Amino acid sequence: MKNAFGIIGGMGPMATQVLYKMVTDYTPAEKDNDHLNLMILSDASMPDRTAAILGTPEQRKACHDQLEEDTRFLENAGVVAIAVPCNTAHFFMHQIEKDMKVPLISMIRSAAEELGRSFKGQKVAILATDGTIKAGIYQPAFEANGVVPYIVSPETQKHVVHLIFDCIKAGKPADPQSLAVIDKELKESGCAAALLACTELSVIQNDGGFPKGFYIDAMDVLARRIVEYMGKTPNVK
Repeated sequence: MKNAFGIIGGMGPMATQVLYKMVTDYTPAEKDNDHLNLMILSDASMPDRTAAILGTPEQRKACHDQLEEDTRFLENAGVVAIAVPCNTAHFFMHQIEKDMKVPLISMIRSAAEELGRSFKGQKVAILATDGTIKAGIYQPAFEANGVVPYIVSPETQKHVVHLIFDCIKAGKPADPQSLAVIDKELKESGCAAALLACTELSVIQNDGGFPKGFYIDAMDVLARRIVEYMGKTPNVK
């Protein structure tokens, strides 16, 4: 398959499905052949990224090496670029990137650049896994684009983690109580917006849980960047 964009997915599978739909919806098309060629590698066997980041050197190496193996697989298949619909995985992908043969379309850089255009000098919350927060994956990118990162309190972070792991990854609906706790802190803290910086949270927004506008989805930004990279102007939703 020529001129195909590569996606390393499966982290989790529902998030990968949502990205595929987003890319499809954003692609201007009147027939099947107008859509993008995609190679989606759904590697559901990938070790937990948060556990790897917060764990031992052996755990980090195992996750790094598997992501690198998937990257090489897609490169050898002839893709023109690669994206990964998992925010936490970018801890490793930004390391792997320097040796890649094709561009990495980074969800982290793409989201931070978009926020910088609308919220420069303002406080924006990062809603993400413990691994993404503690590894500082987004904070430098925010600051480089003039956005002030806000991290929720430890108690509220438990609700974020609950939504990610106990709800979406477990195949269950979002917990309304956790959504309310998160929303209350963000509004009281004076945040101008919040970034959904975990693709399980993207699934919740896709199901109507996080209202669009205040809550900005990093994966939605990534979907538009993929369409743009492939030479098309994304549809306006």
